[in-house]
Amino acid sequence: MSILVTGGAGFIGSHTCAELLQRGYDVIVVDNYSNSSPAALIAVRDLSGADLIEHELDLRDEQALDRVFTSYRIDAVIHFAAKKYVRESIHIPLDYYDINLGCTIGLVSAMLRHGVTKLVFSSSCSIYGGGHNAPISEDDEMRPTNPYARSKLMCEQILEDTCRRYSSLTVIALRYFNPIGAHLSGALGEDPRGAPSSNVLPYMMQVAVGRREHLEVYGDDYDTPDGSGVRDYIHVLDVAEAHCAALEHLGDEPGKRAFNLGTGVGVSVFQLLATFQEISGKKVPYRVTSRQPGDVGTLIADPSLVEKEWGWRPSRDLNAMCRDAWRFQSLHPNGYAP
Repeated sequence: MSILVTGGAGFIGSHTCAELLQRGYDVIVVDNYSNSSPAALIAVRDLSGADLIEHELDLRDEQALDRVFTSYRIDAVIHFAAKKYVRESIHIPLDYYDINLGCTIGLVSAMLRHGVTKLVFSSSCSIYGGGHNAPISEDDEMRPTNPYARSKLMCEQILEDTCRRYSSLTVIALRYFNPIGAHLSGALGEDPRGAPSSNVLPYMMQVAVGRREHLEVYGDDYDTPDGSGVRDYIHVLDVAEAHCAALEHLGDEPGKRAFNLGTGVGVSVFQLLATFQEISGKKVPYRVTSRQPGDVGTLIADPSLVEKEWGWRPSRDLNAMCRDAWRFQSLHPNGYAP
């Protein structure tokens, strides 16, 4: 099969491309490199021993996207391309709606024009919002608290409406709960542009390698065991493997379906900090600051549906996530930059 991967040079996208190539898929990447690096795709090629095709373009560019669909036989699409930072989205909401909705609409429109009917969509646990005291299932109420989360929910609604109109279109939306970690080789990892304030583990690691003076912990007065925010972390390699599983299950049912990707285990910021310090042997100074707009106290997945339907579950624990992420950061203190 030939898979088009949008945003394939990003953190989750690059790991998924490596997994796809390992499994024998042909991979075509489109990315505008606004929050990614072409160096990630060089690493993907080196790791897999296989080549991929890449095109630099914006998914809202109809003519450029049509050229890609015309040039290759595409069996399915995995759609990662989007802006993804909660706090940034509060400051530039129109950019988030323009890019995240525009790219999704542009992509699905091109798919329909060219007869491509299978899509795996990169969604987010942020669409559930706050106020969930128990692990969150796919049927729970969605109360997004920021423009990023609302844009992801709107994309899911667009896809659901489009599936109702076009019965041949099949969509699986994967709602991630905080992917972290890196490839076992240390060649691929997370390298956010600017201050990684929305990504706590990369923030910790940049402090550990001396790129930043201290970690900022946004709030220690949440209704959680130690007052810091609690999240469900999942290894990026598990997320990549789940995308390959989703490709295999696109034919199970027509229409649009959604699945949580998480471990079902909540970890606070302070617990993550303690685990990372133990794994890395580095002391990470931190400073507690006020809560940030758009943040919620607790987000933990109920991941039982994907296990029930696909027999799939994450296999890597928090120690592995921290160990693998630190390996990448140690080998690449400046990320993908020289």
